[in-house]
Amino acid sequence: MKDDKEKMLDIELRIGKILRFGTILSTAVMVIGLVMFVVTGHSGYNGASYPHNFQAIVMGLAGFKPFAWLMAGLFLLILTPVLRVLASIFAFAKERDRMYVVITLIVLLILIVAILLGHAGE
Repeated sequence: MKDDKEKMLDIELRIGKILRFGTILSTAVMVIGLVMFVVTGHSGYNGASYPHNFQAIVMGLAGFKPFAWLMAGLFLLILTPVLRVLASIFAFAKERDRMYVVITLIVLLILIVAILLGHAGE
């Protein structure tokens, strides 16, 4: 059976992989959008408009619109730390560390409220 230090190292490595994967994926999506923008010379949208909600981003991705790909990459980049917090909640729950589960749930709640308030401000 693993001791506590080995378990924590394993958890930290998994969380590090989540952060690395999210960053690489978001960068790849943004690079695709940037290349599409450079090749086509336009954003895929009229004037100064851009996809400003999840549905518009998904529709823009399906239509291969460069700005939609850039926005999707930014969305994935923002989502990465949220996934890290979720992974931490499960890791602390597995370790039966209730205090850190509660603290991490509060952090998650703060992130969700900040995202919702930022979206409501549009």
